[in-house]
Amino acid sequence: MANSLSHWGVKSIMKFYLLCLLLCLTGKFAFADRSDPPNIIMFLIDDQNPSSIGAFGGDTYTPNLDRMAKEGMKFTRAYVSSSVCTPSRYSFLTGRYAGNSYSKLYFEAVGDKNNQGLPNFNVALEGDKMNVGNVLREAGYTTGFVGKFHLTSKLDFPEFYKGKEKWIDIPKNARPSAEISAQFKHNEQWSRRYLKALGFSWAKNVYPENTPSPYSVHNPEWTTVAALEFIEQNKKGPFYLHLCSTLLHGPDKSWRKSMDRPLITGEGEVKSLPKVMTPRNDLLKIIKEKGFDPDSRVAGEAWIDDSLGAIFRKLKELGIDDNTLVVFAPDHGRDGKASVFSHGSSKVPMIMRWPKGIGAGQVCEELVQNVDLVPTFFELGKAAKPNSYQIDGQSLLPLFKNGKTKDWRNHLYLEMGAARATVTKDWSYIAVRYTKEQIASIRKAAPQNLPKAMSYIGRLGIGVRGADRPGFFDEDQLYDLSKDPKEMKNLAYKKSQTNRMKEMRYMMGKDLEAVGRPFGEFIPGGNAAEPGQIDKQIEIVKQLIIKGKTVTVPEDLKKNFGVAEEPNQDDKSKRKKKREARKKTRKEAKR
Repeated sequence: MANSLSHWGVKSIMKFYLLCLLLCLTGKFAFADRSDPPNIIMFLIDDQNPSSIGAFGGDTYTPNLDRMAKEGMKFTRAYVSSSVCTPSRYSFLTGRYAGNSYSKLYFEAVGDKNNQGLPNFNVALEGDKMNVGNVLREAGYTTGFVGKFHLTSKLDFPEFYKGKEKWIDIPKNARPSAEISAQFKHNEQWSRRYLKALGFSWAKNVYPENTPSPYSVHNPEWTTVAALEFIEQNKKGPFYLHLCSTLLHGPDKSWRKSMDRPLITGEGEVKSLPKVMTPRNDLLKIIKEKGFDPDSRVAGEAWIDDSLGAIFRKLKELGIDDNTLVVFAPDHGRDGKASVFSHGSSKVPMIMRWPKGIGAGQVCEELVQNVDLVPTFFELGKAAKPNSYQIDGQSLLPLFKNGKTKDWRNHLYLEMGAARATVTKDWSYIAVRYTKEQIASIRKAAPQNLPKAMSYIGRLGIGVRGADRPGFFDEDQLYDLSKDPKEMKNLAYKKSQTNRMKEMRYMMGKDLEAVGRPFGEFIPGGNAAEPGQIDKQIEIVKQLIIKGKTVTVPEDLKKNFGVAEEPNQDDKSKRKKKREARKKTRKEAKR
């Protein structure tokens, strides 16, 4: 009897191990070997909405992203803390809110901690190397950077703007030529040195900013070539790669037009590029065969997806696919960038794939943020964070098992210029608080200049994309995200929401205290100002017709508010001629 029991015990044990093996092979059970740090690839895209990815319900062609979601974890409530390129990318590289930047560039723009912060295009990576590239390098990783950077600073690195190898300012009206191409190549080499000074081990095929004139063309093959080279060189690992595409920046049609110029890169015009992705014409044919217009936005969406496919093929070819964590996310949405709205702005599609550490087909619905990625990478890489390194996020590792964990955060903090937001799973509270200097300018502004003055970042164009929502200029905004996901109905001034407003404002106050700068009435001091000082201007600006950089003052508004007539084109021309005549007279008088 004992032998029989022992026999059946062994069989049961064998069945158990076979079942575990089967579960591992089918991706239903995943585990992470902490003794073998994973390779990490942060694939950062520009200007992308969930609707541009099939896995998030988009009507498009993104087979590699869709497969990535099936084989990994899809995050449905991922956010970026700031919704334009520079501050968002700062947070992806540091794990800090852009408003906590201590770069000389930021302090020059907004002042020291005694002043209210206005995080936008005014931040840069600091010279002390407190960033993911340097800390992981010191932990034994080879760290690489490819693609769009957008975080340089003359104030923080003045040495890079002097001498023979200094940065070259290329005129916006420059024409394509061998000379200009050589200057582009010079600036790309300059960018490599800059990134190495920040602590990265390696950098190549870098776009210092967005694609500038006269070579304002996307070329994902150029960045993919460098990414594959880095992966090949460091296949023994561990490595960290920060891979940043310029897509999907710009108008939809610019993506398709770029496909017709295959040799225009971030280093000017090149003679050839290795064939590492699907040939462009073949990709357009596939798009058409799938039932999409090859001249539509789908061309750009499929194009960047194809770059991701090349990365996965290389990982598989080298046998390092299972222990490489690939994170895919955009720096912000497209429709409401430069706002703190969730829809089309701060809420972004994010996917992670790591066969050895994340089970297939997982969905995470918790509130996560780009500031959480760096602490996640540090924990995975066993990196010892310096005591002086400030991190505002928290590691996502507890979510990797099944997308849930106890005691996860109940809200997020967002910031963009003069605006802040507190977001829970069901609600979003937005506070717009201008500084004393901004209020003075707003009060002086003519009606047609109000949208620029009252944009959260002081710009027309992208600065007022969110103005298509009625509450954009309101100083206090409250949205029920469960019933009003596009944030069209501001409930902040409803008596029925008094208690909710108190609750949301309390949470925001705590986050603002942690940031440590004044902000409106929440944290008085410095140049922070209380709300209620520009009510008339808010009433006026909400009646203007704003389309991109064009502002129209309706006729009834001119009558109701006694607004002076806008000068017509003929009047403008006459005044211009008079100014030119006066200049000419002054010049002649000097002679």
